[in-house]
Amino acid sequence: MADGGTGIGVGPYQELTFDAQGDVDPAGRAAVARMEATDLLVFAHGWNSERSTATRLYDRFFAPFPGLVGPGVRLGYVGVVWPSIRFSDEPIPDFDPPGALAEAAAGPALDAATRAALGGFWPGREPELDRIAALLEERPESEAAFTEFGALVRELAGVGPAGPAAGAAPGEAGVPDLFVLEPVAVCRALTAALAQAGAAAGEGVRGAWTGPGLTAGEGLRALWSGAKELLRQATYYEMKKRAGVVGEHGLGPLLTDLAGRRPALRFHLIGHSFGARVVSFSLRAVPPGARHVKSLTLLQGAFSHYAFSDRLPHSPGRGGVLGGLQGRVDGPVVACHSSHDSALGVFYPLASRMAGDSAGLVGFDDRWGALGHDGVQAVPGTLRIALDRALDGGLPEAGCVSVDAGSVVRRGGPPSGAHSDICHEELARIVVGAGRMGR
Repeated sequence: MADGGTGIGVGPYQELTFDAQGDVDPAGRAAVARMEATDLLVFAHGWNSERSTATRLYDRFFAPFPGLVGPGVRLGYVGVVWPSIRFSDEPIPDFDPPGALAEAAAGPALDAATRAALGGFWPGREPELDRIAALLEERPESEAAFTEFGALVRELAGVGPAGPAAGAAPGEAGVPDLFVLEPVAVCRALTAALAQAGAAAGEGVRGAWTGPGLTAGEGLRALWSGAKELLRQATYYEMKKRAGVVGEHGLGPLLTDLAGRRPALRFHLIGHSFGARVVSFSLRAVPPGARHVKSLTLLQGAFSHYAFSDRLPHSPGRGGVLGGLQGRVDGPVVACHSSHDSALGVFYPLASRMAGDSAGLVGFDDRWGALGHDGVQAVPGTLRIALDRALDGGLPEAGCVSVDAGSVVRRGGPPSGAHSDICHEELARIVVGAGRMGR
């Protein structure tokens, strides 16, 4: 049954809209509390610039579910909307019109849609954003211009003079080194990473990202593509922080409160990209022994593959940020991953550790891998299976499961590759299997 007026083809459907501090719109909260259902699918989007993008994602992803669940299951559909951003050159397969990626990728300048989205993402920072846009448009061949650009980006990310990590040395205060290392070196590394992402996506789109080349004779002008990527990484850094806050202080307490009022209601949490971080951090608000979260499905999760580990391989005295919290799910924690995801295979590890020499700036390091790149790591007993086996043989009733979804999550151009290629019936079937809702 479609939910009239929402743009969603299934129903009942409601949205939970959170601000950056995790405060929820009261009307949405009340509407979700009134939903008639046995099972709630709660989906948190990753990066997007406007509500309509999230709504289209939810409509596409939720569409197969009515035909997949058993007769005793009455589904309610919940879309989590939180303040994030998508650059227009980050393709969503089947969402963006043909040619949109090529137009956006024509150079480092900000297109109108991205510039407007940045203004909404960082309200009140118009002077800084205007100057950043001007520098990306002009591409001055000057180290001073890169220094200015780097300082502006640090200000926006909250790691400059006005931020909590003022004066931080590389690696200190949890701030990725790309925000504190010398800007020309960082932009050179990011320009090379863009070329790597373009090569990974295929020769048909590579030229849009390698530009005139990376040889020394071309000077600094070729590095402004890397400067735009530094700006993009600043939005990722901010989204990472927001996602944790929204999950732990917003979504988690709301669902726990609702479960207390309606103890028979079953919750199935789904998250894409940084939205996977939102739903995972909501587990921090689940009381020990509570059983209302019946499954957790993470699609191309943009956080550490060691997050659920009690002991980090490179630092045995420490655990992951969510160490052991998979035990608060009364069912499996399923991490779907794909090697075709350039955002997580190339840029996530680069931004997470940024070594101080050019040879170390590009490449994969297990310490900094993402959940959506290679699945759950360093959690004993984790099952690792291919998507077809997960669909044919079923999923375990509890514990962590890494599902290689690369057979379907494989479309998309640079810089993010297949990161947003998640609207597949096979992945809907994974959610149904994880929640034990099937026919």
